[in-house]
Amino acid sequence: MTENNSNKELALRGFAEFAAGNIDILRTLIREDFVEHSPGNPSGREAFIEYIASSPVAAARLDLKRVIAEDDYVVMHYHMVPPGDGRGQAVVDVWRLEDGQIVEHWDVVQPVPEPEEIPNGMF
Repeated sequence: MTENNSNKELALRGFAEFAAGNIDILRTLIREDFVEHSPGNPSGREAFIEYIASSPVAAARLDLKRVIAEDDYVVMHYHMVPPGDGRGQAVVDVWRLEDGQIVEHWDVVQPVPEPEEIPNGMF
């Protein structure tokens, strides 16, 4: 299996576990010295996991739309629908992996607008 495929499979398994409510999966996926690039999110494995566990994503329905893997990077595009938020948000996560663990993260989050504003669909 190529590195692209193994990183992609690792990210897919982790996403599925997390989406099913297993936040502890992040302890095996994220390296201790993890670097976060998204505003307001902390770096470091334990601080990041603590933050994520109390954030809306932990209780949200996550509907994965596509995954792209290249070299050390895995990009995941999904629909995140927190409880009480009918339209939810479109999310793109960019993960950089080394030796089977996530070492860096970037994301872009956008509220899903009214359907008439996106005639071709958001996803």
